[in-house]
Amino acid sequence: MAIRVLVIDDEALARKRLIDLLKQDGDAQIIGESSGGTEALGLIRREHPDLVFLDVQMPESDGFELLAGLGKEDVPAIILVTAYDKYALRAFDIQAVDYLLKPYSESRFGQALQRAREHIRKQNDASALPALPQDATAGKKYSERLVIKSGGKVLFIKMNEIDYVEAAGNYLSVAVGKESHLIRDTMQNLESRLNPEQFIRIHRSTLVNIERIRELQPLFGGEYAVILRDGRQFTLSRTYRLRVQELLSR
Repeated sequence: MAIRVLVIDDEALARKRLIDLLKQDGDAQIIGESSGGTEALGLIRREHPDLVFLDVQMPESDGFELLAGLGKEDVPAIILVTAYDKYALRAFDIQAVDYLLKPYSESRFGQALQRAREHIRKQNDASALPALPQDATAGKKYSERLVIKSGGKVLFIKMNEIDYVEAAGNYLSVAVGKESHLIRDTMQNLESRLNPEQFIRIHRSTLVNIERIRELQPLFGGEYAVILRDGRQFTLSRTYRLRVQELLSR
């Protein structure tokens, strides 16, 4: 899939390195470059690129200020490029596809470009789907309680009392406060019964209650630590990162 790319960085050598690497990729079409500021804003609005490699620190306006000047419909896929790791959490906030820390290797650049390509493909596939009838998903009922047999007793647990769920072999471990209960079920089946506005999958083996999340901390390689209010920590894998970003942006 050919992708149209803009390179925005106030350093000429930094732009040249990005452009040289992009030229090695047969599917990347470089449609322009800029040192930032008003010129860069105009380029994005005029060319409507699929992907922008964007420096964070620039003299006229930084990368975040530049993006703030765009309407939501004008924001392309963004790969932030910077020499500082302190902007990683803000990169997550603006739903950047990736975060390239200077100096980066060719393999790390290739990984970021591939991630952007997959993101763009998914966006294009989603926009090409016919619109669902308005009532196709409206009124879907989610389970309000989970019935668990434990120690000769039958427990009725409200779904909003669940803190998180972890896979445990052929079972699921359901954490409720200081207690945890094993149920024989699959993560996919339980997830289908939970309200997606309340629970979110952050890993193939982990579901968490959104209300229990205290903070996100950037980790190496595009992953994040999800820290709950009780201090429990999980890893947000790259596979589920976009879903979490979409939910948080709402």
